[in-house]
Amino acid sequence: MRVFVTGGTGHSGSYIVPELIAAGHEVTGLARSDTAAAALSALGAKVRRGDLGDLDGLKEAAADSDGVIHVAHRQDLLFSGGIHAVAAAELPIMLAYGEALAGTGKPLVAAGSIGSPGQGFLGRTATEEDPALPSGDEHKGTLRARNVVETAVVGLAERGVRSSVVRIANIAHSTTDRAGFLVQLIALAKEKGFVGYPGDGANLWNAVHIRDVASLFRLALEKGPAGKYWHAVDDGGIPFREIAEAIGSRLGLPAVSVPVDELVLPGYFGFLANIVTQSYPASNLVTRRTLGWEPAQPSLLADLDNGHYFPAS
Repeated sequence: MRVFVTGGTGHSGSYIVPELIAAGHEVTGLARSDTAAAALSALGAKVRRGDLGDLDGLKEAAADSDGVIHVAHRQDLLFSGGIHAVAAAELPIMLAYGEALAGTGKPLVAAGSIGSPGQGFLGRTATEEDPALPSGDEHKGTLRARNVVETAVVGLAERGVRSSVVRIANIAHSTTDRAGFLVQLIALAKEKGFVGYPGDGANLWNAVHIRDVASLFRLALEKGPAGKYWHAVDDGGIPFREIAEAIGSRLGLPAVSVPVDELVLPGYFGFLANIVTQSYPASNLVTRRTLGWEPAQPSLLADLDNGHYFPAS
């Protein structure tokens, strides 16, 4: 297949591109800068110069391809308008892809969040059958604001697009992870002198190796049915305290409970305070059964043992 990829130089994209090429696909990546263009070429992809603001260019690229993988976001908008601004910019992109691919049956696979079905509200393990929670003006300052994008992507199935969303785990780990949740938690621990966990730390987080994420995007592109959510989750429910203790043991720092208090919790976790208190148990059963996806890379705790997250330790 001729595959158009956005975000091909990011954490997930830089693994997705070689995964596709190794499977025999021809990849064209979107590049805004000379640096990005060089990085894509080094990965073996063709380069299309442009940016996410050029909707006509994105429609043309999509129409010229046999399928699209979209893992790019306007991260520059996070600092000025938050996740709502990022979602507001991303929604027209998905609709543009819809115009280009409508009635073709071609695949569109977009990145999503494992938190979109709102596990805290479900009170149980989330499955691929759980839709993204609806979002409105009252959710502008929360991660839920981006759910409108996931809903739009899945909705394109009704217009003859083989669209699906890959919900990526809270922690996507690898040797090249430079900005994910795990990196931020380690940085906080070094800054504070201890590894914090909220309350009793029993709330469940999930994780996946980024190479396994890449293989799932490929499988969804190649054979995923339309209108589906897929769960890029390997470790489906790890108590947050265990993650904190694992980090602490490798940094030589104690793992300490941070009271779930509206003043104390943000004092340690900052803008992550609302995220770290949630529980995100998730199943990958439908994904594995439908697509034949089998995570093959090290688990989170095993990857921490490899030492690359602690170069100075």
